[in-house]
Amino acid sequence: MAESDSHTMRLDKWLWAARFFKTRALAQRHIELGRVLVNDAKVKNSKYIVPGDTVHLTLNSLPYELTVAALNHQRRPAPEARLLYRENAEVAAKREQQKLLDQASRISAAYPDGRPTKRDRRQIDKVKRGSW
Repeated sequence: MAESDSHTMRLDKWLWAARFFKTRALAQRHIELGRVLVNDAKVKNSKYIVPGDTVHLTLNSLPYELTVAALNHQRRPAPEARLLYRENAEVAAKREQQKLLDQASRISAAYPDGRPTKRDRRQIDKVKRGSW
């Protein structure tokens, strides 16, 4: 299959053109790690996809289920890139719910802003020693 063929496209290049990854190298890495499945099968970077294929993608521990709607061999602006796929509504809802849970767990964390400062540690030590 020739790359100039407008009916097929390499998976890594499509993921890059659809703006899921900033570079093709990142897309290739995710494919190699098995985080991208096409039609429920693990594939290689050089896998050619066609419109109608289903792509299962795990990105930042969040699931995506996409149906390839179109192919574009050039990286275009985000509104145009969104036209390259249709997303499964159920998986999108689960992903949004997971994002909300992650945000809630970060808010309830003891130190949502990161490590305690030296001043914070001194105050913690005072409380632990009971000399506050």
